Amino acid sequence: MPGRFSQDFNQRILTRMPKIFERVNSMATRKGCTPSQLALAWVCHQGSNVCPIPGTTKVENFNQNIGALSVKLTPEEMNELESYAAASNVQGDRYLQMGNTWKYFETPPLSSWKSE
Repeated sequence: MPGRFSQDFNQRILTRMPKIFERVNSMATRKGCTPSQLALAWVCHQGSNVCPIPGTTKVENFNQNIGALSVKLTPEEMNELESYAAASNVQGDRYLQMGNTWKYFETPPLSSWKSE
């Protein structure tokens, strides 16, 4: 990763990612789904006001995404997944080269939206 990020910093981040992936993959195997389906299921379990919109151009991937709707997560499993992504485990920006102008943007509450 060229530019403003040092090689040492990148190595420290990258050494943590396989551990997180192994944990997610292990839970996905236990649940009988793919890691991607588990991630979508986690989003779906965030509440009735949250809806993932995964993009795909392949029918096979679309069908995999739909399969995530049948993955049920217990509160304990939700806590376990969230512990994997704790601030101490994941570091660095997702989009390294972007100016994150949207990063601290807050969506207005649903109650403020007006239907026409």
